[in-house]
Amino acid sequence: MKITKRLGKNEILTSKERVKKVFEFEKPDRVPINYLANPQIDLKLKQYFGLKLNANEDLLKVLGVDFRGVAAPYIGPALHPKVEGRRVDPQWGIRTRWVEHETGGYWDYCDFPLKDADLETVENWPMPSPDDYDYSIVSDICSQYEDYAISVGSPGLGDIINSNGMIRGMEQVLVDLITDNPAGLRLIDRKLDIQIEVTRRTIEAAKGKIDFLWMGEDLGTQIGPLIGKELFRKHILPRHKKIFDLAKAYDLPVMIHSCGSSSWAFEDFIKAGVRAVDTLQPEAKNMHPSYLKKHFGGRLVFHGCISTAGPVAFGTADDVINNVKETLEIMMPGSGYCLAPTHALQDNSPVENVVAMYEAAHKFGRYS
Repeated sequence: MKITKRLGKNEILTSKERVKKVFEFEKPDRVPINYLANPQIDLKLKQYFGLKLNANEDLLKVLGVDFRGVAAPYIGPALHPKVEGRRVDPQWGIRTRWVEHETGGYWDYCDFPLKDADLETVENWPMPSPDDYDYSIVSDICSQYEDYAISVGSPGLGDIINSNGMIRGMEQVLVDLITDNPAGLRLIDRKLDIQIEVTRRTIEAAKGKIDFLWMGEDLGTQIGPLIGKELFRKHILPRHKKIFDLAKAYDLPVMIHSCGSSSWAFEDFIKAGVRAVDTLQPEAKNMHPSYLKKHFGGRLVFHGCISTAGPVAFGTADDVINNVKETLEIMMPGSGYCLAPTHALQDNSPVENVVAMYEAAHKFGRYS
């Protein structure tokens, strides 16, 4: 049976109140819930619920999602020319190509135009100005979402390895970090400085209506760290500190996204003042909910844990329900947990499984 009413009905707290309580390790009425999805599964969900294709807000309300994001849209000129057979990001020049698969398709990064770039080329690479964003609409958007937990930023904010790998290639970015390559480090810093200033102006424009800052850094493979701690502390943490300091200046908690086996960096995050960690792939090494709760419970808020490569994609609806129940049983005690998929829900996830995930979250995620 399709859900005909908003799942989050008859609730005691607003979404904003609920998330704030969890971020302070206080017991809410229920576990906060978030939603991220690829376009194809998002489209299928809207069709399932009889919604219009552009009814993004309606879908979030049906699913009972507690989070909203705010960003100042880019209104400047296209800085990079179109390329035949490619989708080119007008701000940064990142190129992607469409790759078909049996359940849909995705835009995959390609070409890497700055792969072999020297310092001069990086210095001259067109990048957006913080002046070329429309901050005037930020306050109104926040007012529209006043009952929800509003974030600024995204997993791409401050994401050094992955985001710069999109334009320089992942291998080259890692080589840059290991060898202190001036061109690679300059690319990282140019992009980061722009991101930080755009974020600062967005926070200012919100006039106190933002609840937390969301940033990211992919630090793990499925079996272990992507880089060593020494390199992490030399090149990653000092740059992240600029974002931590920005958030601190506005009294905003920080949630950091990290894919794969990344718990090896969590003690450093805690020392730096990070409040929450996102993604939390349970199949990766030292990332199972029970491991995270045992080692970091009460010190970090957890956001994620429902694997997009697990029962949601490959199991039955009953498997999904059991997975959600088991995760909640581990994570709910002592508060500090927000249920969300690990990454965006993928095209290969049956709609019935996704619906079962959110139904189970509302049914079993309530505190007595």
